[in-house]
Amino acid sequence: MAKGKNKLGFKKIIGLVHLWLGLISGVLVVFLGITGCMLAFEHEIRSVTQPYLKTEAQDRAYLSPTVLKENAEKHLEGKKANGIEYPGKGKSAVAYYYDDTDYKLIYLNPYTGETLKVKNMNRDFFRIIINGHFYLWLPPNIGQPIVASATLIFLIMMISGLILWWPKNKAARKQRFSVKWNAKWRRVNYDLHNVLGFYMTWVAIFIAITGLVWGFQWFAKSVYWVSSGGKTMVEHAHPVSDTTKIAQGMNVADHVWNEHKPQVGEKESMGVWYPATHTDPVEIVVNHRPGTYYNADYYHYDQYTGVELSATGSYAGTYKAASLADKLVRMNYDIHVGAVLGLPGKIMAFFASMIAASLPITGFCIWWGRRKKSKAAPRSNVTKAQVLNPA
Repeated sequence: MAKGKNKLGFKKIIGLVHLWLGLISGVLVVFLGITGCMLAFEHEIRSVTQPYLKTEAQDRAYLSPTVLKENAEKHLEGKKANGIEYPGKGKSAVAYYYDDTDYKLIYLNPYTGETLKVKNMNRDFFRIIINGHFYLWLPPNIGQPIVASATLIFLIMMISGLILWWPKNKAARKQRFSVKWNAKWRRVNYDLHNVLGFYMTWVAIFIAITGLVWGFQWFAKSVYWVSSGGKTMVEHAHPVSDTTKIAQGMNVADHVWNEHKPQVGEKESMGVWYPATHTDPVEIVVNHRPGTYYNADYYHYDQYTGVELSATGSYAGTYKAASLADKLVRMNYDIHVGAVLGLPGKIMAFFASMIAASLPITGFCIWWGRRKKSKAAPRSNVTKAQVLNPA
C-alpha cells in the first residue's frame, strides 16, 4: 500500500514540475519551434528563390582567388574580403566580408569574375531568423543565456513528459499511441499533447541537446568529456605564420588553392580564407558535402612561405582523422537542423519543431480546462478519474 502511494506521489511531483516549467517557458518554446521550422529547409528554399547562387558550367578553368577577391573588393568601399569560396560545378563563387557590424556576400561568376549579386546579410531573411532563434534579436550575451535556459527547461519537460505519459498497464498503452479524433475537443487536445509529444520527443531531444551545446559552455564541455572518454575539450587556435619570412613575396593563397584543386570533386566546395593579421595563416576548407558543415577538412599554411602548419581544436585537420568527440562538435549544427541525415532528417526536424511549438499551447489548454473544472465542481465530487481524464 505504501509503495503505491509513493509512486502516485512521485508522479504528482513530476506533474507539478512539468506544469510550472511549461508555464514559465511556453512562449519561448513556441517561438523557438516556429523559427526552427523555418530554418530546417533553408538551403532548399535559397536554391529556389535565389537564382544568383547558380552559374552555368563552362569548359574552362576558374579564375584564381586573387582575381575574384579583387573584383569583389570593388563593392566593399576599401575593405578587404575575408575569403573566397568555390561551391562546386554550376554554382557561383562567393566572396565573404564580415566584421563586428557588417556582413556581406558578393556572388561572382567563377569563370569571368562578373558580379552577380552584392548581398547585405544583415537584411537577409534567414539571417534575421537565425539571430532571433539564437539570441531573440538581443545582444548575444543577453539573448543566448535566455534561449539556452528555455531550451534546458524544455529538455527537462520532455523527460518529465515521458514519465507522465508512460502507461501503467497494457490496456492504457493502446490508447497512448493514437489520437481519438471522434472524441470531444478537450480529449482530442489532450491526445495531441501526449501522443504527438511522445513521438516528437525522440527527435526533439537531439535538437535540444545540440542547442544547449551552443548555449552553455559547461554543457558543451560535458558532452565533449563524455563522448571523448574523459578528455578535456581543446580550444580551437590557428597556427602562427613565420614573420621573419615576411619578404618572401609568394602568393600563398593562389598557390595552395592550385595545389588542392585536383583533389576536390565537382560536387565538393573549396574555400580560401585570408589572414586577418600578420601572424595568421592562409586557411583552405574543403567541404565534401556542401549544404552541410560537418564533413569538411581544414588546412592551414604559413602566409609567407606556404608551409603547412598544424592547428588545434575540433576544427583542425580532416574530418576522417578527427576523434568521435571532435566529429560531434563539427556535426552539432547539422544535427540541430536534421541535415546530417539529408532530406529525411530535415523533414523529421521540421515536424519535431512544429509539434514542439504546439505543445505549450495544447498543454495550456489542458491546464486551463482542469482549472475551470476544479472551480466548477465541489472538491468532494471530483474523482481521480476526472482529474486524470480531461474528456
